Amino acid sequence: MRDIVEIGRGREAVRTHQLAEVSLVPTRRTRSSKDVDTTWSIDAYTFDVPFVSHPTDALAGEEFLEEFGKAGGLGVINAEGLWGRCADIEGAIDELVAKATSPEPESEAVAYLQQLHAQPIDHELLAQRIANFRATGQTVAVRVSPQHARELAPVVIKAGAEILFIQGTVISAEHVAEGGEPLNLKEFVSSLDVPVIAGGVYDYSTALHLMRTGAAGVIVGGGSNTNAEAMGIGTGMATAIADVAAARRDYLDETGGRYVHVLCDDREIISSADAVKAIACGADAVVLGEPLSRAKQAAGRGVYWTHASAHPRFPRGRVEAINHTVAVNDAEYTIGDAPVPVDEILHGPSTDTFGGLNFVGALKRAMGKCGYTDLKQFQKAPLTLSAWPL
Repeated sequence: MRDIVEIGRGREAVRTHQLAEVSLVPTRRTRSSKDVDTTWSIDAYTFDVPFVSHPTDALAGEEFLEEFGKAGGLGVINAEGLWGRCADIEGAIDELVAKATSPEPESEAVAYLQQLHAQPIDHELLAQRIANFRATGQTVAVRVSPQHARELAPVVIKAGAEILFIQGTVISAEHVAEGGEPLNLKEFVSSLDVPVIAGGVYDYSTALHLMRTGAAGVIVGGGSNTNAEAMGIGTGMATAIADVAAARRDYLDETGGRYVHVLCDDREIISSADAVKAIACGADAVVLGEPLSRAKQAAGRGVYWTHASAHPRFPRGRVEAINHTVAVNDAEYTIGDAPVPVDEILHGPSTDTFGGLNFVGALKRAMGKCGYTDLKQFQKAPLTLSAWPL
């Protein structure tokens, strides 16, 4: 039953819930974390852990992508980022990091990022860099926006992309542009030879429409952007994931067995607990953004931004050095304050008692404590709801 609240005469709103409000409930049976299976698959591709990197140049240098893949995750390249715009990516990022960590206003770093993205995409340069990464043997996943999918998808697929992300901060099954040909995802997805993951969505109806396009996966959320502050768009992720998971279940019945994976990519994912709860609410995998900015191999070296941060007229995402804080018993604790190898962020060992490291270990232990051995079972874990973060 939907929790409908009257906010005034003639206007109602649905009450939604954030991941911070949700907690898991252990059952009568517990299991060893050694007996837990965290593998998940998209189409023919299987990964050891259900973690994906957000498609941003702040993370996705070749070294980061290779090490993230070796650690069992899926790294994603942003085709509309610097890979195809800058011959000297390292030099461009050095300048961006200097601006983001200087006393200058944050707007200076955003303006410089916009300047970098104002350069045209060199298709040959982009294709060469994707081909170079393909040679590492890691699965190649590339993100394009709905606006440029028709132009860039053939380029990146020919270069070696094995999984295509069609991702914006908000997406629908049909992108309409005045004076141009609308992108009908049902027709477009069916024309491609690679699995497509599309998003972000926030509700049951939009998710169901995206599933009917033939997408192999649907992304819930819009990454670590500022849509809520800038446009008033957003919803609690616990509710959004559960709604999209319900669309997945109904689509499974509708098609007689076609399973569409649900990925969560949202600013609410800061600690390992957030990732664990996202999966318990119904996600098959979690996209990590800011938590991975701590990695030694991250291209931005602790400075983080999203693909939405570089919009030429309306950026929605900060360019900043990341220090995460979590609130516990009215006190704030900092997590992620020193660079560590990306393998340590995923697998530990950890000295961080507030979930900044060892995301896979946290997931395995939570699954074991609640008595589940695989991810699909864990999506049925009992949940409680609090009026305040625990």
